[in-house]
Amino acid sequence: MSRIRPLPPELVNQIAAGEVIERPASVVKELVENSLDAGARRVEIDVEEGGARLIRIRDDGDGIEADDLALAVTSHATSKITSFEDLERVGTLGFRGEALPSIASVSRFALTSRRAGADHAMRLEVDGGKASSQRPAQHGQGTTIEVRDLFYNVPARRKFLRAERTEFNHIDDLVRSIALARPGIDLRLNHNGKAVRVYKPVQDLADAARRVGDVLGDGFIGDSLRIEHAGAGLSLHGWVGLPTSSRAQADQQYFHVNGRLVRDRTVAHAVRQAYADVLFHGRHPAFVLFLDLDPALVDVNVHPAKSEVRFRESRLIHDFLYRSLHEALAATRAGAQPTAVDAAAMPPSSLPMAGLGGGVQGGFARPEYRHQGGLGLGVREPLAEYAALLGTSPYATASIGHDDRTPASLPVADADVDIPPLGFALAQLHGVYVLAQNAHGLILVDMHAAHERITYEKLKLAQDGEGIRAQMLLVPLPIAVSEREAATVEEHGERFAELGFDIVRSGPQGITVRRVPSLLANGDLPQLVRDVIGDLAANGRSRRIEEAGNELLATMACHGSVRANRRLTLPEMDALLREMEITERSGQCNHGRPTWVQLGMHELDKLFLRGR
Repeated sequence: MSRIRPLPPELVNQIAAGEVIERPASVVKELVENSLDAGARRVEIDVEEGGARLIRIRDDGDGIEADDLALAVTSHATSKITSFEDLERVGTLGFRGEALPSIASVSRFALTSRRAGADHAMRLEVDGGKASSQRPAQHGQGTTIEVRDLFYNVPARRKFLRAERTEFNHIDDLVRSIALARPGIDLRLNHNGKAVRVYKPVQDLADAARRVGDVLGDGFIGDSLRIEHAGAGLSLHGWVGLPTSSRAQADQQYFHVNGRLVRDRTVAHAVRQAYADVLFHGRHPAFVLFLDLDPALVDVNVHPAKSEVRFRESRLIHDFLYRSLHEALAATRAGAQPTAVDAAAMPPSSLPMAGLGGGVQGGFARPEYRHQGGLGLGVREPLAEYAALLGTSPYATASIGHDDRTPASLPVADADVDIPPLGFALAQLHGVYVLAQNAHGLILVDMHAAHERITYEKLKLAQDGEGIRAQMLLVPLPIAVSEREAATVEEHGERFAELGFDIVRSGPQGITVRRVPSLLANGDLPQLVRDVIGDLAANGRSRRIEEAGNELLATMACHGSVRANRRLTLPEMDALLREMEITERSGQCNHGRPTWVQLGMHELDKLFLRGR
């Protein structure tokens, strides 16, 4: 007697439901995606008891033909693809034809739909996978799907559902991500009869920013950079949080590919590397990003829940994302305000800063310094250009460092006088902080953190200009590796040379290192080489050399920067402020801490209860 037999259709659908339907939020995701694919402009979601008792999705989309209702709850029946070529260029959120039959097999399910021009709607009910005959119903154009008593016939699955609040929070998170991905949709979420989320359709960029603020909090837009970048057939836009507004958890990271919210290792790695130089250890950036590309360049058919994708040119995607974000974050100079960045339109050194146009604010140009001061920064004495702009001496009422002059106090900035973003130095506080006055109020600068960043960026530029210097080893270093790692060395020989290595394969499971980057010659070479091989094997490239080299440069910059309790003259402090304004990423030190803060006159007035 044969032991192999086909499974009943109901059991097939329940098995599929185990892959597609993890919890009530999974049901909401699949049904809302179907609504969006149907061209809906308004979607309303009603949930009871966290979705365990009821999930109802209403939309005003195209609807389903009456003759197709029964097919809609049949496995692998779909209107979205008809051939393998369609599968290679999926432009819809859903396409497998598994969602409706899987959901209907583990719930009490009802589908009501009406096409434009139809006399009436039709309703089909399915109980645990068994469909009843359809009947006429009252309904406007569009579709309503009701899912009651989820997993009622699969008790083992139902007992794994969490508390009502937990399950609803998953639905809420999902709806917020959909609100970000589809800003033109009127989207509403109700729980137990109460409205929880109402997202009106946006009309312009300002409305879009407000919706992002509604989802991520009012402070996000003010602490983020708007980014728009296009090139190589790719388009990236959205908002990236400033490094100083990082988070303890990666709970505000939304990345969409062709309107689909996804998780992807290539994307995560590119974002992490872009923030590597400016983010405090253990912190996570917040971002809402949208990547648009030819559907043929991304495979969305790699995960049952369609939450992961595979890029056909992963290295291109990685480099594009890294460059776009890296150059945008380079614009976070001290004194700059968040601004839209089109990284394709300009080199990093000229990315726009609020009040600074390529190092010039109004008629105030970056001064050309005549000689080196004690900081290793250019210093002009007696800063005649600053004094001429203000109509007085720029020195403050104090005896600072070894500068024994006692000049008149700095005047309140006149509306017609151009003041640099970080203003002019007033004094030093406990040998740690520089106090300065700008057009808005008081500036506080951590002088060591600021100078550390300036020195670090100068070291990186010097290294980039000369290339990665390499040195021959007195004794070639043999390293035992796997056959795959040895093959990677052969395949990427030119890339290793670019990184400063001379490595040859010496056997099936052996390589020999003859030359290494000079900056890293004293490090753990065997481990470094293995890590680089791993990176090249996984990504076709490696930034580990640059990262390790940057760590060394950061250490050098730290030791070469001004230390706490170092007394500075006012010209030295002003020189530090000017360098901060033109140095990329000077808003943060090498470890991600802020280098400066602004206290506006309004904030100062509040401290002293002025105007009350």
